[in-house]
Amino acid sequence: MRRTPKPGVPVRGSRTGRPIMALLDLLGRRWALRVIWELRGARLTFRSLRLACDGVSPTVLNARLRELREAGFVDLANNEGYGLTPLGRELIDRFLPLVELSNHWAKGLRRNSGPGEQVPAPLPGRAGLSKSRSLQTHWQAAQEPPRASAPIPAG
Repeated sequence: MRRTPKPGVPVRGSRTGRPIMALLDLLGRRWALRVIWELRGARLTFRSLRLACDGVSPTVLNARLRELREAGFVDLANNEGYGLTPLGRELIDRFLPLVELSNHWAKGLRRNSGPGEQVPAPLPGRAGLSKSRSLQTHWQAAQEPPRASAPIPAG
């Protein structure tokens, strides 16, 4: 059984366990992102979550839920099922710009697809996806010159 990736401990892709590498290791595991995505709207029982995840095997779903709970992204309320913690909600908020980017990407692929190629329609607009900045806002921020930062003290 694999350990739940944690910052400061060597993980896949990093001997030092840098926090970003630990997060990428955790989220890169099969079904992890899908579980988080399906919990974005409401708490779900194990059975409902399994159905929402297109019938993921119970073994894999249990493993992902255990890891996501240990990492602090998901919790379990006795009579209400699994849900996102405040940290899990923050993760969803930070992924929302990727939803916008994926929709933009899908539209471009549909325009440029050849005969017989099918590209799925993008997700519906931004309904229910609050707290995210628009793709254009992200683009503008990326174009701004970097701000000067305070020098790092020697030591």
